[in-house]
Amino acid sequence: MGFFTRRSQDTNTDAVATLDVDPALAALTGDYVIDASHSSIGFTVRHAMVTNVRGSFGEHEGTLHLDGTDPSRSTASIDVTIASVGTGIADRDGHLLSGDFFDAERFPLMTFRTTSAAQLGGDAYRISGQLTIKDVTRPLAIDLEFAGSATDVYGNERVGFEGSAEILRSDWGLTWNAALEAGGVMVSDKVKLTFDISAIKQA
Repeated sequence: MGFFTRRSQDTNTDAVATLDVDPALAALTGDYVIDASHSSIGFTVRHAMVTNVRGSFGEHEGTLHLDGTDPSRSTASIDVTIASVGTGIADRDGHLLSGDFFDAERFPLMTFRTTSAAQLGGDAYRISGQLTIKDVTRPLAIDLEFAGSATDVYGNERVGFEGSAEILRSDWGLTWNAALEAGGVMVSDKVKLTFDISAIKQA
C-alpha cells in the first residue's frame, strides 16, 4: 500500500488518470520520534577482499515528519553517536574511533538531514539529504520501503521503514587502509549503510 494509488477512468473516449490519496495513509501525517530501542542503523564493509564485516551504532536519535497526502513534504533528521559503534571486536571498534577513521573525540556525531523526498512506486521511496561525517558534508540518497503502521500494546502509533544506501567512505575523509601482500587492500572503500526504523507518533 503506497502513499498514493493511481486510478484510470474513461471520460468520452479519452483515458484520464487521477491520483487518489489513501485515507489510511493520510491519517499517518504528523511528527514522529525514532524509537532507538526498536531501530537499528548498521553498515557492512568488505574486509581483506574476502569477507564482510558488519557493525552498527547503538546510540542514535531522530525525528520524522510524515505527510501522507504528499510524501515529497516529508522530512527526517537523525543524529548518530559515533562512540556507540560496535562490530563485535573491541580492538577493531577502538581503531574505528581513532583518528585513522572517525576521530570520535573531535567529531562525536554523524548526522543526516533531508532536503527532499520522493515516491518511487508502491511502498518504495527515496529520501535525499546531507550526510555529515567528521567535518565533511556530502549528499546522500537513501532508498526506503514503508513497512507499515500499527498501534502497539501501550497505545503508541508506530510506523516502520527499512532502507539502505551505498557510499564511498573516502568521500567523507575516511581513507585509512593497508595493502595486502597478495594484492588489494584491507578495507573496501565501498560501505553499505542499512536502516531499520520504528518511529512513534507524537501527540
